[in-house]
Amino acid sequence: MSFTLHGLPTSGGIAIGQAHLISQATLEVSHLVIAPRKVEKEVARFESALVNVRTEFEAMKNGMENSPADMHAFIDLHRMILDDPELSETPKQIIRERRCNAEWAIVQQMEVLVEQFERIDDVYLRERSYDVRQAVERVVRELAGHAASRLKGIKGERLIVVGHDLSPADVMAFRNQNFASFVTDVGGATSHTAILARGMGIPAVLGLHHARQLIRDGETLIVDGTRGVVIVNPDQRILDEYELRKAQLELEHSKLKLLKTAQATTLDKIRIDMLANIEGPNDVDTVIECGADGVGLFRTEFLYLGRGDMPSEDEQFEAYRKTVKGMEGRPIVIRTFDLGNDKELHVDEAHSDRRRENPALGLRSVRLALAEPKAFLAQLRAILRASKYGKVKVMVPMFSHAFQVDQTLALLEQAKSSLRGEKLAFDENIEIGGMIEVPAAALAVGMFLRRLDFLSIGTNDLIQYTLAINRADEQVANLYDPLHPAVLMLLSHVIDSAEKAGVPVSMCGEMAGDPNFTRLLLGLGLRQFSMFPARIPAVKQRVKQSDISGIEPIARRITRLEESVKIVEQVERLNALQQ
Repeated sequence: MSFTLHGLPTSGGIAIGQAHLISQATLEVSHLVIAPRKVEKEVARFESALVNVRTEFEAMKNGMENSPADMHAFIDLHRMILDDPELSETPKQIIRERRCNAEWAIVQQMEVLVEQFERIDDVYLRERSYDVRQAVERVVRELAGHAASRLKGIKGERLIVVGHDLSPADVMAFRNQNFASFVTDVGGATSHTAILARGMGIPAVLGLHHARQLIRDGETLIVDGTRGVVIVNPDQRILDEYELRKAQLELEHSKLKLLKTAQATTLDKIRIDMLANIEGPNDVDTVIECGADGVGLFRTEFLYLGRGDMPSEDEQFEAYRKTVKGMEGRPIVIRTFDLGNDKELHVDEAHSDRRRENPALGLRSVRLALAEPKAFLAQLRAILRASKYGKVKVMVPMFSHAFQVDQTLALLEQAKSSLRGEKLAFDENIEIGGMIEVPAAALAVGMFLRRLDFLSIGTNDLIQYTLAINRADEQVANLYDPLHPAVLMLLSHVIDSAEKAGVPVSMCGEMAGDPNFTRLLLGLGLRQFSMFPARIPAVKQRVKQSDISGIEPIARRITRLEESVKIVEQVERLNALQQ
């Protein structure tokens, strides 16, 4: 019987192959009671499993010469998660106190940590719960004595792996076994597995909920990673149609590779900056490989993950310096911590009453940074010190009031003054910018243009706040609409205002990396796009096929429309223009 499943369009492309189901060890753990005389032996078994998994991680890193740069960071993160006392020590206490088996103990502690992550408002940080589950999964498999069982593929066939969840390490292991694609019940667009899939160019659909239960081993699958669709047992007509589309996409992809060294210049000779969004220092090789002009968004939250305290100034400096030097003179915009009040900048019981029912509207991002000036000052000093090694800019998230900018500038000057006193070199003329993510900031953008050197539009949050939609909430995610008239009005207002003020403005949200929006944004006046590195070739191609003088009037007319359906129709026509 043929049927279709719908999930999250995680990594674009089309794959056709045979389903290969894998099990999830953490879902199959039983609770066993251990005899008192065997408790310490069970603790030793747990410790041995941790050692074996760490050894396995090291072996993976040593064998990844030709692997994506992201992979080293993901392995290090999973290793760091397992080194955390919450997972390396607390399960041993549970074994001793409850006289239970090691598998059950670590899964119980995993659920406690996952619950903490899932309370975080920020989507990127919330999805780190998948990393916790994936790291624990490897330990449970080791305890069960079949650590490598899920790595056995079907040789000679194109595989589409179907599982409840997959870790980045699992994805890498399957890569050498004719692995064409994967689909999972859980996971989101910003999970590390999704990031790796995009970096490797593997079609993937996540968040399918019950795919592992509904699909049988060996069934023919079509995975459309662009639309978030999985077709099970397609008929011949559908199969032929997708085979043709797959061939066309592969031909198009081969052409895009030729654009690596080409400048992103429109048909009417206007230069467009193609910048990359990165998660950490290990992404630099990928940025250079894809031909990016620089980094438009360096998320510094990776320094916080897996730990309960604020990284020191020196730790931050070393990470920033490594990234800046790796960019070899290309510009890099470092965003200060974008954390919520459920992820404090340091552990302080005196501030435990800060948590609120709605953290999205609470103490987060720049609000939290200004409430913790000592920690904020340490980060500003670290960024300033790194500016000695290349072209660095500072960007602060979620400004909504002018006084927030003024206080930030005062702290930046304080950081500069302290470094001068210590005779530490830095860029005295470092530029500072802000993210426009709140409707209030977009509407009153003038007060930011007068105070800042540049702006960057974070469309993900701007759309969510404008429409009051949490796109991670499946019940309302269908209402998340980048082409809503109100959203386009805000984008147009910000871009126009910045152009009149002579202040550079970029876009670093998902819209910037979607070729379907490129011409519209060019027509609105956007000249700097920042996106996930793998998306740069497709957007660059759309730029090189566009004549801004011809699309500007159309884009302006689109912003005057009041119905999303009509806007979608006009954007499709705009993209269909032969230029």
